[in-house]
Amino acid sequence: MVLHLSTFHLEGGAGVAATRLHRALLRSGSDSGMLVPAVQHEENGVYGLANTKWQARKAWMRFVAERAFFLPYEKDKSVRFAFSPAAIGADIRMHPLVQQADIIHLHWINFGFLSLHSLEKLFSLGKPIVWTLHDMWTFTGGCHYSKGCENFLSHCRYCPFLARPEAYDLSFAQFERKRSMYGNARMALVSPSQWLDDIVKSAALTKNIHAQSIPNCIDTGLFTSLDKSEIRARLNLPLDKKLVLFAGANTQDPRKGFSYFKDAVAKLNRNSTEIEVLVLGKSRPENFTGFPANVHYLGKISDQQELVNAYNAADIIAVPSLEDNLPNTIMEAMACGTPVAGFSTGGIPEMIDHKVNGYVSEAGSSDSLAEGMQWIMDNNTGYSLSRLAREKVIRSYAENVIARRYQELYQSLLAQ
Repeated sequence: MVLHLSTFHLEGGAGVAATRLHRALLRSGSDSGMLVPAVQHEENGVYGLANTKWQARKAWMRFVAERAFFLPYEKDKSVRFAFSPAAIGADIRMHPLVQQADIIHLHWINFGFLSLHSLEKLFSLGKPIVWTLHDMWTFTGGCHYSKGCENFLSHCRYCPFLARPEAYDLSFAQFERKRSMYGNARMALVSPSQWLDDIVKSAALTKNIHAQSIPNCIDTGLFTSLDKSEIRARLNLPLDKKLVLFAGANTQDPRKGFSYFKDAVAKLNRNSTEIEVLVLGKSRPENFTGFPANVHYLGKISDQQELVNAYNAADIIAVPSLEDNLPNTIMEAMACGTPVAGFSTGGIPEMIDHKVNGYVSEAGSSDSLAEGMQWIMDNNTGYSLSRLAREKVIRSYAENVIARRYQELYQSLLAQ
């Protein structure tokens, strides 16, 4: 059995990606299980570490304790959830599912689920470890995205996320702990994007560990093209406007580039009111005050079919992320036939074929983002870009394609 370990079940990009892979493996005939702190909805093969109110309270206390541990170290509130010290976590080494597993597959495991000590205990079992990297934390001294810092290429120290960067600060200590832990591990690292895989192969902690790139997967039967007019009528959205979607778990996370999106829409609507905006994700109404277009706030959507409807309602999705791995939003939108204008950062240029099925804009340029959005509006005649976008997803990210690549990796590890 392959056992997936993830902090989240159906929340956040990493949790969604992990769950989708688990489902894909089950549908492909693999024996797959998933262990998470808490199950959001009952699902085949997904198990919660917390099955009682007391266990759920303990899980919450671990999260609080983890953040409290970091509080004296943090530079300011902006980095509060951008750095994980992994000081607090559950020891799951003796959990029945862990004991039964032939392969342990790690995903995003921070925020009090697994600590460095927890990982050391798991590694000590000697079982093959596959670790899918959903950000940079695995090879840094604690940050999830480095924001341009390249200390991880040699040794993390003088960390810009910390209140008192020093030669032997918290990032140095975590880096050393990881180096010791990785030394004897039977481990393969998987990056969803080639961008991240290239960094993994250069980072000091991971350059000598087997690494490869395997994208996340998506259910192309669920995420598919629907009748746009019918969906808009159902959602009470205008039929005569170009609707541009912005989506993110937290729209106000600076990393997601909402300010660039706002500026780009202003440029496009300077002499027109043709464009209106859909916003999907956690936000507040006051964030749209003075926005240069009419905003339809869809809120945070958990239901998958409602998510499919939101993508189908849009003509374009804009993804001006300043740092990202392989965004689920791009994959989901393209599967629904919604072309993407996105910044040339992280794995985004791998997903969008420039001026073929979308537009890759210059990173950090609202002018270039506006140009990309306009290009898509001008060139998606007969939904030609939409068809090519969906074809790219079926070819590269469909469940059977990705499940087969992971199955080959698992077999190679078990044969060693």
